[in-house]
Amino acid sequence: MKRGAMMSESRIIPAGDVLPPMDDEPRTAKPKHGKGDKRRTRDRFVVLNSFVDCSMANLTRSELAVWLVLYRDERKGTACTSAAYIAKRAGTSPRRTLDAIGKLCKRGLVKRIYRGGLNRGASTYRIFPLASVTDK
Repeated sequence: MKRGAMMSESRIIPAGDVLPPMDDEPRTAKPKHGKGDKRRTRDRFVVLNSFVDCSMANLTRSELAVWLVLYRDERKGTACTSAAYIAKRAGTSPRRTLDAIGKLCKRGLVKRIYRGGLNRGASTYRIFPLASVTDK
C-alpha cells in the first residue's frame, strides 16, 4: 500500500486471523551489482594494495599523486585523461605532471597507450601496481 493512501476496511485483519492473499504480485528486489562487480572491486583493491606495499615508497609526491589520479580514472584497463586535468586534480603544475608521467613510465608503473595532444584528444594510459625496474 502506498504511503498516504487510506486503508480499506477489507485490508484490516482482526488479531489471530490469517492475512488474505495480496492482489498485487510480490516485488522482487533486483540486486544493484552483479557478481562481476564484486570481483572487479576485489581486483582493484589487490592492485592498490600491491602498489602501496611494493612501489609507493620510492615515489615523489607528484609521482604518487599522478599515479593515484590515473588509478582512479582507470576503467576497463586504461585511463583516458589529459595531463592538464591530472595536474589540476593532483595539485601539481602541468610541467611537473608531465615529468611525473615520464618517470612513472620509466619505472614501469604507467604505460602510455596513446599520446594525445592538441586536436588529438586526451592521452590513454595503462596502470601497473609494481615497478618493472628496481630503483635505489
